[in-house]
Amino acid sequence: MGLLDSFGMLVSSIIAAIVMLVFAILSFFFTVFIVQIGAGLAGYSPAGDFVVLSAAILSASAIMAGASPMSSLSGLPDTDSRSQ
Repeated sequence: MGLLDSFGMLVSSIIAAIVMLVFAILSFFFTVFIVQIGAGLAGYSPAGDFVVLSAAILSASAIMAGASPMSSLSGLPDTDSRSQ
């Protein structure tokens, strides 16, 4: 049973990584669209490489911020079951 459980955890980790990668790519495409529309509304016409650069910075910072544990900053007690 131990080997089967380990294999199941490996498969679920791989599936989770693939899903996270898909969501990161979708987030990047959406951010490129938002940056392009925002620049157009402001009257700017930036080159494509600057649009992609700014979208990459925004997407990466959003992904890193979502992955960081912010419960210590809120002052609320940790409700994670592992800490009990």
